[in-house]
Parts: sequence; C-alpha cells; structure tokens
Amino acid sequence: MSGTNGLKDMIACETRISSIVEDQLAYAGYDISEFMEHNANFEEVIYLLWHGHLPTQMELKHFEADLRSRYAISDAVEQCILIQSRKHLHPMSVLRSTVSLLGVYNLDAEGDTIESRYEQSLQIMAKIPTIIAAFARLRTGQVPIEPRRDLGFAANFLYMLTAKEPTELEVRAFNRALILHADHELNASTFAARVCASTLTDIYSCITTAIGTLKGPLHGGANERVYDMLMDIRQQGDATSYLKEKLDSQEKIMGFGHRVYQTQDPREKYLREMAKQLTRDTPDEDLYRLSREVEVFMKETKGLIPNVDFYSATVYHMLGIDSDIFTLIFAMSRVSGWLAHIREQQNKNKLIRPRSDYKGPQNLTYLEIGRR
Repeated sequence: MSGTNGLKDMIACETRISSIVEDQLAYAGYDISEFMEHNANFEEVIYLLWHGHLPTQMELKHFEADLRSRYAISDAVEQCILIQSRKHLHPMSVLRSTVSLLGVYNLDAEGDTIESRYEQSLQIMAKIPTIIAAFARLRTGQVPIEPRRDLGFAANFLYMLTAKEPTELEVRAFNRALILHADHELNASTFAARVCASTLTDIYSCITTAIGTLKGPLHGGANERVYDMLMDIRQQGDATSYLKEKLDSQEKIMGFGHRVYQTQDPREKYLREMAKQLTRDTPDEDLYRLSREVEVFMKETKGLIPNVDFYSATVYHMLGIDSDIFTLIFAMSRVSGWLAHIREQQNKNKLIRPRSDYKGPQNLTYLEIGRR
C-alpha cells in the first residue's frame, strides 16, 4: 500500500490498551461510557491502562498514594521552568525540555528493570501536572503553588493552577476530560512513542518524542484554535456569517471531522454536557450557545461531526486554563496512555522498522566533479 495516505487503516502492532471499533472507544475492554456513567476518577483509568485491569479499593489507595508522594518537583526543575518561561518559548517546548530534565535528576533514569521503569513512569505521571501549573503561573509573574497530597490528580492540578479550592463540578469535569483524552489507539504521538520504545531506549526519551509529536498542529493544539474561533465569533456577533466567510476562503473550521470516526466522536457528547454545565448562569454562557450554532451549521452545510477538541476548548476555558496551554493539558492526560504503550512495547519488543516505497530516479551514472 502506498505511503501517500499516511498509513491510514494499516495495522502496525497488537495492543491490549485501547480500541476503536465502529465509532466506539474502549480502554482495555471498557467502553468509555462506563467511566462517564460511574464518575470514575482519572487515577482508576491510569491504573487500568498500565495494568490491564481496574484496581481494587486497596490497589487504588496504594496507587493514589504512590502518585501523590511524587507530585513535587525540585527547586532546580522549577528554576529551569522559570528560565524557559522568560524566553517566550512554545509551551510544548517547555514541557518537552522539562520532562527531559526530569531524567537528568533521576539517578535511576537509565535503569531498565521492571521496577525501575515503573518508578520512572510514576515520576513522570505525577510531576507533569506540577510542571504545567508552575509554568502557567511563572510566566505571568505568579508564584508556583505547592502540590497537595490530600487532593486527587484532577483537583490538585486545578488547585495548583488557580490557587483556589476547585468545586465538585470543576473536579468532575476535569476528571472526565482527562479520562477522555487518556488514550486513543495508535495516534501519531503514541506511534512515535512506540517506535522510540522499540529501540529499547529510556522512558524519558520516549515521552519527549511523544510530546514533540503532539506539539505539531495536525495532532495537538486544535482546541486552542477552536477557542480562538469562538472568541472571534463572539466579537463579530454572527456565527453563520463568520463560518461562511471562512469556508468561502477555503479555511478549515477547527474541531470538526476525524481521521477515524465517521458518524460520531464518542468523547464529544460528554464534553458538550460539561461545557453546558460549566457555563450555565455565568458570563460565558454564550460560549455554549455559540458552540451549538457552529455545530449545527457544520453538520447541515458540510456534514462534519464535532470531535473531542470542539467542546474541550470551552471546558478548559471555564476551568481557568489559558488557551495557549490547552495542548499541555492534552499531554498531561495522554502521557498515561503513552506510558502504557511504552511498557507494552518493551515487554514484548520487536524493533519497529517499516520500509519505504522509493519513487525517485534509478540507474543513474556517477559523473566526476569536473564533468558536472
């Protein structure tokens, strides 16, 4: 098959981590609706992705304690974030560099035993929220907030970001967003992480590879541009005119269509409901109304479905997250899946080395430099 289709529909590996079948997304056999209906915590899903089964009450208690005891970052890492925040670097570049730095300060970063790799995974998973929150505050001249071990993953991040105790609705919404972004079969960043892992390199290298891949605008970052679009529509005051103008100019409307899903993105409806609840009776209630107008217009005129990025933009905004770090939040969630895939790849490894289909000239004759 030609590579011009971006390897669409080609099977590159076997996995027990997640699946997409007939527009339904499942983690280790559990449809994502199960986690939504039962208000699961993100920590349960991380455990499931890493271990292949849901934790018992005792297993979850120990796992949460393991993560919480590793929330904090060193003064040296925080200082590095501060320096980067003053250089106006792309937020994903800051995350990539800082995760790499974590490997410098982990004396067992090159350890390749099962125990070493698991510890590295815990460290990365626990510290990325602290890194992101510290960066978000330092770049605006605010002091980073120390993590709290009495708070779960979602609540602790929101607290570190805003310095306020999050509401029950905010924690539930963020838990859902994290779960819905946790894994997505063999997407570009996950594939990059698995290719890296197949060389048997260290986990920090694999995660920085994945972050670098997610940074690309064709993978991460769409929800940031959705938010920008909603702000433009709000200012202009007419969604239909705005969208017609963009489409007439052959511009892409962000947050619509998907490489895999044809009839629906199963994650979108849960984020839509969270956006509705979070904006209700607030000054931003119009963002939900505008989003619905855009959704209807795109379905009726282009037959396109909203994807996970569309309503997540409003959800993140309502949680106090700046739009230019939306992709960092994506990474905070998806690292759980990346780490699961790295572990799966290295446990039953075979070097990923595909072939290319050469289309250039052949049988050329070398000419000496003086004759060219």
